[in-house]
Amino acid sequence: MSIKLSVPGKVLDKWFNKLQQRPVLAVTVSSLWLLVIGWIAFGWNLGNVGLVDETEPLFAEASRQMLVTGDWITPFFNGETRFDKPALIYWCQAIAYSIMGVNEWAARIPSALAAMGVIALAFYTVQWYFAKQDELEQVSNLPRRYFTAAIASALMALNAEMIVWGRTGVSDMLLNGCIGSTLLCFFLGYAQNNPPIVIANFRLPNKWYLACYVLIAGAILTKGPVGIVLPGLIMMAFALYVGKFWELWREMRPILGMGIVLLLSLPWYVLVTWRNGWNFINAFFVYHNIERFTEVVNGHSAPWYFYFLVVLLGFAPYSVYIPASLARVKFWQRSHWLKQERSQHLGLFACLWFLGVFSFFTISVTKLPSYVLPLMPAAAILVALFWSDLFPSSQTLTPTPLKSLRISAWVNVALLTVISIALFNLTHIAGPDPAAPELYAQMEKSGILKFGGIIWLLSTVISASLILSHRYRQIITINLVGFIAFIAIVLMPAVLIMDQQRQLPLRELSALIVESKQPNEELIMVGFKKPTVTFYTHQNVNYIKFSQQALEYIHKQASQQNKPPSLLMVVEQGKFQEMDLPLDTYKSLATKGAYHLIRIPLKTVKQENFNLS
Repeated sequence: MSIKLSVPGKVLDKWFNKLQQRPVLAVTVSSLWLLVIGWIAFGWNLGNVGLVDETEPLFAEASRQMLVTGDWITPFFNGETRFDKPALIYWCQAIAYSIMGVNEWAARIPSALAAMGVIALAFYTVQWYFAKQDELEQVSNLPRRYFTAAIASALMALNAEMIVWGRTGVSDMLLNGCIGSTLLCFFLGYAQNNPPIVIANFRLPNKWYLACYVLIAGAILTKGPVGIVLPGLIMMAFALYVGKFWELWREMRPILGMGIVLLLSLPWYVLVTWRNGWNFINAFFVYHNIERFTEVVNGHSAPWYFYFLVVLLGFAPYSVYIPASLARVKFWQRSHWLKQERSQHLGLFACLWFLGVFSFFTISVTKLPSYVLPLMPAAAILVALFWSDLFPSSQTLTPTPLKSLRISAWVNVALLTVISIALFNLTHIAGPDPAAPELYAQMEKSGILKFGGIIWLLSTVISASLILSHRYRQIITINLVGFIAFIAIVLMPAVLIMDQQRQLPLRELSALIVESKQPNEELIMVGFKKPTVTFYTHQNVNYIKFSQQALEYIHKQASQQNKPPSLLMVVEQGKFQEMDLPLDTYKSLATKGAYHLIRIPLKTVKQENFNLS
């Protein structure tokens, strides 16, 4: 069966003809589109909320230390080396600090720019793919070309995974930008098959392959070996599948390419190893790379189906179309793909890209939601290509795979229904947050959860009516419009409430610490670890996990001959009660949220006043 779609109106045809006749107008409209969706997803309120514990301030403070000390080789946090990630994210944040000042905007702008960069490159790739398809089919199908590119970029920007990590000052989005752009540049170099660059009789790969090598170096400097292993496996799998391995070997000149990669990425690794020796090698290569892949690190274990759930929710609500989008490619029909022109291999490449990243991290023992971020560009391209079948040329009617589309659309309705119900009942589903006991009460009081439920309920009803009336093309638009409305009405206010409840008390305490801290007065934190205090106070913090350990440490400091007059302590409510400090042994300076700031004069400390075992 097939569905028939109405021919676009004369006004729309006229508008697209203008785009075709005026390339500058097409570039301007495309740029405006990318700027709008990029601002909605990544720029809006980017720096208007504080850093979020626990990971983001680790990066932000290490970058600040790099700028302050002028040591651009060894990252430090809280007086200790930090070898979790290579230096590129720290360099980007430190440069942003030097331009914008040390603030939340500067800490997050590298992630936002990386996200917008890969989205813009994906827009170009998709529209170029359809331009070549039109050329091969000898038709002019501008609606399909620009609408599909617009949908691909919107799907890539407007999903939970991209928004969360594109607004967070950590290395994940920078890695995604490097890997995603690497793979897109590889495809463009392969599909365009431009002649090599010749300089003084020396043959270099074409410009896209060269960009690919530079971006691989960026990925290695962002997160280490995975920056070359992951895209390398995907490119090799694709080359073998299409039977062009040796042909691509000659085109890409990988030995020369590896020289470029090493020239750009190796110097930092040599310098940091020269300065820190085996401490860096063991911490970075062994612990944060080999052990993360082969063992559970920091308790980040999950069942084998973990990433099915991550993709379902992280790419919602469009994730329900991924199975049909993969089936549309029919990657098992190798003979079909071997007959196609290079320029028409985008769907196949995106399929192998998606499956490669998903399989790689499913095999990995340590699992985190951010690990599958590099497959989001591929998922967006696949789903956009699936929906491109609904954009026929102005003179033809195109048959659509109605069965897979109809099934996916009804699953879409079911997912939106579940999301709507969950939002209406979120305060009952989610457990209490000890760090912000009033969080859900404030959200319920604001009404944003009900608004969120209503947004997705309306989307459900409209989508169902569109399915029943066989108007499938508008369904993806309803999903996108619903998501934008959700961002504006629910997500942004929710983020502000979360910041006020969870992070604002710590920022207020940090300001009081800076104001009241005496010379040589140590700052300790008991019962929890919130690196934001280190960032906002610009002070080293002694983190102590247990209340009994804190009591022993205080008594030890008091017993020293050249002891400071006092120390400052930030302690959460539960640990403060456990410590059972006598009233005459401390001075309460402030209470913010679940946290207390107290000063302990060390000259008044006596063992009998502290419950030391």
